[in-house]
Amino acid sequence: MNDIVNGRIKVLVVDDSAVVRQVATSLIATDPALELIGAASDPLFAMEKMKKVWPDVIVLDIEMPRMDGLTFLKKIMAEHPTPVVICSSLTETGADVTMQAMASGAVDIITKPKIGVKGFLQESAAEYLGAIRAAGKANPRNLARTAAAVSAKASAPVVSPKLNADVILSASTGNQPYQTTERLVAIGTSTGGTQALEQVLTALPRTAPGLVIVQHMPEKFTKAFADRLDTLCEMHVKEAENNDRVIPGLALIAPGGYHMLLKRSGAYYHVEIVSGPQVSRHRPSVDVLFRSVAKFAGRNAMGVIMTGMGDDGVKGMLEMHQAGSPTVAQDEASCVVYGMPKEAVKAGAVDQVMPLSSIPLAIMGFHAGKKTA
Repeated sequence: MNDIVNGRIKVLVVDDSAVVRQVATSLIATDPALELIGAASDPLFAMEKMKKVWPDVIVLDIEMPRMDGLTFLKKIMAEHPTPVVICSSLTETGADVTMQAMASGAVDIITKPKIGVKGFLQESAAEYLGAIRAAGKANPRNLARTAAAVSAKASAPVVSPKLNADVILSASTGNQPYQTTERLVAIGTSTGGTQALEQVLTALPRTAPGLVIVQHMPEKFTKAFADRLDTLCEMHVKEAENNDRVIPGLALIAPGGYHMLLKRSGAYYHVEIVSGPQVSRHRPSVDVLFRSVAKFAGRNAMGVIMTGMGDDGVKGMLEMHQAGSPTVAQDEASCVVYGMPKEAVKAGAVDQVMPLSSIPLAIMGFHAGKKTA
């Protein structure tokens, strides 16, 4: 865990845009939990500042002169692992490069448009500051360890109400889905999850059960993330589309900006992609996915909750547990942020806690009909 002095998170902003640096400086100044120690126009200037004071969190642009953000990130992770939040353009090209950065150890993404960036960041102040605060709680050693293994948002401004899954899908009436031979696994994760998911999915064989996954991530980035994983995994990995079947050997990742629900037709499962309000302040929401899995799959599904800030997925996992689904949480020692798993354990929603490296074995054990606990 970071050694945060006096409870304030020291932040360094590295971006070649003077407008971004100006807006970031003013936003960070409004948050009593954060302290801006500098704003640099490129990584070389940043390294000069870091010789004097080392930041707890770095907010990093990708495309910059003299040294690009990806090269700088890899250098940081190799020499002095530090939580890094990528501030990236919301474009297909930007998404692809950002996925490389996430695989190299970055913990989160803040999006920005090519034009109108000042207004966009001001309107997204809660998300911007929340991402930095969440990164400040990350375990830097696990960032480096997980990246090597695979090669809350609250605010000072107005906070929107925290809605639950009722706004998307009603809870189960208590009737348990009948058991079938079709099994699936639902996974939910957030901060640090891109690296964790890569480690889990690359360890699974082509014969693994169908996976439905929520990773908190903005639009466009989920497709780049799924496409990248598809090149690394034996399983086929894709960004989910409406009515995609859940079948063995296929991992479906919820698209950014939309909720993903599991539905059942006879003995078969498919996903439904819907819009709607944020749930637990997220869209896609783990709670929405897990509730739908509890309602339509029950004991035919396994639930896995991994590294992440906050409590999205906790209520849904409890519903899965009550519906007879075996449930697993990633342990604190292997988490980048032990938030979501910790809250799920506290809620009594978890059958077994295990390190990240054991989760693929648990998934295949469930697929083979073995108990997780």
